[in-house]
Amino acid sequence: MTDHGVAMRIRIRLEMTKIEENNAEMKRLIAAFPENLIEGLAIANANPLKKTYPKIENIVICGMGGSGIGGKLVASWIADEIDIPIVFCQDYTLPNFVNEKTLIIASSYSGNTEEVISNVRMGKHKKASIIGICSGGKLQAFCSEFDYECIIVPGGNPPRTALGFSVIQLTHILSELDLISKEKLNEFTLAKKILISHNEEIHKEAKALAQFINGKELLIYCESKDQEIAVRARQQFNENCKVLVNHHVIPEMNHNELVGWYGGDDRYAVLFLNTTDWHPQNEKRLAFSKEALKLQTNHIMTLTAKGNTMLVRSLYLISIIDWASLYLAEKNSIDSVYIEVINELKASLLK
Repeated sequence: MTDHGVAMRIRIRLEMTKIEENNAEMKRLIAAFPENLIEGLAIANANPLKKTYPKIENIVICGMGGSGIGGKLVASWIADEIDIPIVFCQDYTLPNFVNEKTLIIASSYSGNTEEVISNVRMGKHKKASIIGICSGGKLQAFCSEFDYECIIVPGGNPPRTALGFSVIQLTHILSELDLISKEKLNEFTLAKKILISHNEEIHKEAKALAQFINGKELLIYCESKDQEIAVRARQQFNENCKVLVNHHVIPEMNHNELVGWYGGDDRYAVLFLNTTDWHPQNEKRLAFSKEALKLQTNHIMTLTAKGNTMLVRSLYLISIIDWASLYLAEKNSIDSVYIEVINELKASLLK
């Protein structure tokens, strides 16, 4: 074998070792999710809000990617309880309505997300109330400089593995301001218990899901109130196993995408997320949609949630999906941690 051939084999071996090491680390981080919930509750208990806030008339949650999805999940869980609007800012500029009666919750795991930093600076100018959630960085420094409260969570890991911390701190903040019941936080303990008691079943379903997806183009469908679970799934499959995923919601997909399925075929794998609490009319739509799609593809799978609350059911499905994304990465020797293109993008923005 030539020197070039030997060098190539060594490089491939080193690359495979790095992939295995990173996937082992991701496995550790996903496995820690139930305990993250308990740690997150401890952080919340240690960080009661100390400032006096004006009457809040609206909330803007600022966050991107793995940090941003936490806010959307929490908003879906409390939609039937909170009586003021929550909107999301995932860009550089805040909505024009932001004023001194607005609460901005800035969630950035690193604390350095430039869109979020832009938002809090603008929020300060608009005299909004601001609360940060981060592991440090510029957001912590900003909050410290201008006397805004900021809850610090453990850092140093991929933001997508910190979901347990962000959803609890967001829920904690809203409960501290008496915008929702403090009892909501108890549901995270219930979620931890069900994730641990059904651990074997979760892994079994995750492995089946990874096998189901492999080599297919994945489409995820759910009820509209649960679409943030589908967004989280899309993010996890994007980042952990480097595949593209699309999603849509019922009933809206029945008004457009159902017709698009005339062009569907066996290239597509369809995943339905069933939280068992669908509107009766949407249950009919779900049944019809499944039958219609069966005419175009043989690859249809349903994940059914467990748990007695929307929060618990969401985290149950998310746990299956997180594991499935890792199993799919392992199946195809994909580095689940690697996100170099995002790092390259961030570097290019500094030029």
